Amino acid sequence: MDIVRVFDASYARALAHEVEGQGFFDAFYRRFLEGSTEVAGKFRGIDMDRQQAMLKKSFYHLISLYAASHDGDYLARVAIRHNRAHLDIRPALYDRWLEAMMATLREYDPECGDEEELAWRLVMAPGIAYMKFHYEREAPVGDRDAEDDASDG
Repeated sequence: MDIVRVFDASYARALAHEVEGQGFFDAFYRRFLEGSTEVAGKFRGIDMDRQQAMLKKSFYHLISLYAASHDGDYLARVAIRHNRAHLDIRPALYDRWLEAMMATLREYDPECGDEEELAWRLVMAPGIAYMKFHYEREAPVGDRDAEDDASDG
């Protein structure tokens, strides 16, 4: 299986498909927020249009982490912003995030089967591991200057 090819084709189909006038990312957030009072609480008072734009940008960085095996500054900043000391996004919430994403995929990709779902899970896995790993960290792993500053304080 060519994971990137399967993922890319599935992603294109999911984005092109609407269900009851709602696009993929709208449906994902609806499902994600309705699935947990904890998740809904994290998003209370948030501008959801802005949040969706940020998710789309973060989503591309998650894909890049898989494709290029490089985290980049943007994903590092997101990981630290989501850690215990800031937004406090517990590692288990990333599993909930992925399951909401997979349920939305099955609804939005008319050709979604085991191969497509596996491709998505494989592409998302490094980014989810990256986010979970940084939950207890004060600085992105590999950022020597930030690590030195954190140990000085």
